[in-house]
Amino acid sequence: MVQDRLLDIAISEFGSKGLEGASTRGIAAAAGTAMSSITYHYGGKEGLYLAAADRIAERMATMIAEPLEAEQHIAADDADGARAGIHRFLGRLADKMASDENADWTLFILREQMKPGEAFDRIYGGVMGQMVLMVADLVCIATGCADARTARIATITLMGQVMALRSSRATCLRLLECDTLTAADVADIKARIDANIDAILHSMRAEEQGRA
Repeated sequence: MVQDRLLDIAISEFGSKGLEGASTRGIAAAAGTAMSSITYHYGGKEGLYLAAADRIAERMATMIAEPLEAEQHIAADDADGARAGIHRFLGRLADKMASDENADWTLFILREQMKPGEAFDRIYGGVMGQMVLMVADLVCIATGCADARTARIATITLMGQVMALRSSRATCLRLLECDTLTAADVADIKARIDANIDAILHSMRAEEQGRA
């Protein structure tokens, strides 16, 4: 569909150039449609930008919904299950962040992270918000931590190492002295992420047991 192509091109243009730098005329031309269709369907550039954010939220939901659903059924007293769930979920997310498949919309999100507005509210209000809160809940179960803020701070560090595969891609490649991440590179990075997850959760659990 023309509208789907238009939104996909808009995501790419807005992601690489930002709201101000992207050209609606260029987006329309690349999509093979008239400028008037953007005005008609979205009211203009800002409306198209928000529609692009909604499109990203939908794509994230499709990508994450199944693993998100699977980990939400872990019992509140199943510490081992919660730990395994964190490993599974962050492992899947690492695979997505290491791939170039979703590069366009992750660039869009990174721009919104730096200067959040209504578009970020729409993205976070979808599956992204559910995702980070679920990880925080699993941290509580895995460590016995009853303080939500402490668990959320841990979630920032746990997810940050995964997101670096996209947000710091150039640095990762320079450090590894390569042009692209191979399957072996990704496997080694995921193994380190797994070790870091265990170290963080073990430390937090020991802290909780020390308070008991």
